[in-house]
Amino acid sequence: MVDVGGKTATDRRAVARAVVRVSPDTARAVAAGDAPKGDVLGTARIAGIQAAKRTSELIPLCHPLALSFVGVDGEVDADAGRIVLRAEARTTGPTGVEMEAMAAAAVAALTVYDMVKGLERGAEIAEVALVEKSGGRSGEWRRDG
Repeated sequence: MVDVGGKTATDRRAVARAVVRVSPDTARAVAAGDAPKGDVLGTARIAGIQAAKRTSELIPLCHPLALSFVGVDGEVDADAGRIVLRAEARTTGPTGVEMEAMAAAAVAALTVYDMVKGLERGAEIAEVALVEKSGGRSGEWRRDG
């Protein structure tokens, strides 16, 4: 692991997103809460929060962090067949929370896939990306577009 012992503790925040592509019919079922396994977005939210809390167990050499906040939200665009998961993680410490936010978004997307695979085997996790981060020596960063 990288030695962060000499770094100053600062407020840190990261936001990540994941996009799941499905058919409009599957997206409508998710939005209506009619998926065979139940509340897709609610379950994905809890799974994402759990993933953020366990990131250091999942990613080798990742520091365990005391997270002050993790939130996961989902938005369904039924016409486009898109389910967008957005995860935010915050802490005050010597290292950033980008991995925690990305783990939360990725596991939330995997949970959506698991919960809709009975409706549509062709569901696709199309994107997992860091959207923005703040805090630490490098300061603010935001993805263009």
